[in-house]
Amino acid sequence: MHEQPLAVAAKAKIDVNLRQFPKAYWIYLLVTALFGIGNSSNAFLILQTQDIGASLEATILIYAGFNLVAALISYPAGFLSDRFGRKGVLLSSFVIFLIAYLGFVLTRNIYLIGLLFAFYGFYQGIFRSVGKAFASDFVPQELRASGIGWYSTTVGLLELAASVVAGQLWDRVSHEAVFIYGAVFAVVGSAGLLALIPWRTDGHSVSAAS
Repeated sequence: MHEQPLAVAAKAKIDVNLRQFPKAYWIYLLVTALFGIGNSSNAFLILQTQDIGASLEATILIYAGFNLVAALISYPAGFLSDRFGRKGVLLSSFVIFLIAYLGFVLTRNIYLIGLLFAFYGFYQGIFRSVGKAFASDFVPQELRASGIGWYSTTVGLLELAASVVAGQLWDRVSHEAVFIYGAVFAVVGSAGLLALIPWRTDGHSVSAAS
């Protein structure tokens, strides 16, 4: 008895055709990029905290507080964006980022820096949960995994680029210049979000309406 080879059709394939994504999705990635080009690594906040005189132990404690706030706010932020719409909640994260970065420019008080760092945790938790969910709203159901993938890639690459710029500013201009740079693009990103992304209050897909 001889075994006969069977032709098996591939069940899945990788589709990298970028034209499959709606225009509204790319506009959202543009807004993400406008904000993200100023969103450098959190390492610069840690460096600034130590630069004003915080001990290593105090810095670790402050950073732990930041992470705790970010973790605690993630679920409520997602719930609020489902109930009231992604745009307003995401915009609040941009504004929190702006306030925190300006605070790092204006104060060298260790207690205020600690509070600002914890406050910055609200930005981190909201942006991570709502930003990703918003990206998935702009694409059809069957493309949501790819949509989130491209969004995450955009965020990662822009953070890398922003960190390179921030490193040059830190070394060649001033430490405060890093946070002024970030604050400027927080304003630009907020303006882009307000001007280019439609308001939605249902938390559902926006691709069909754009």
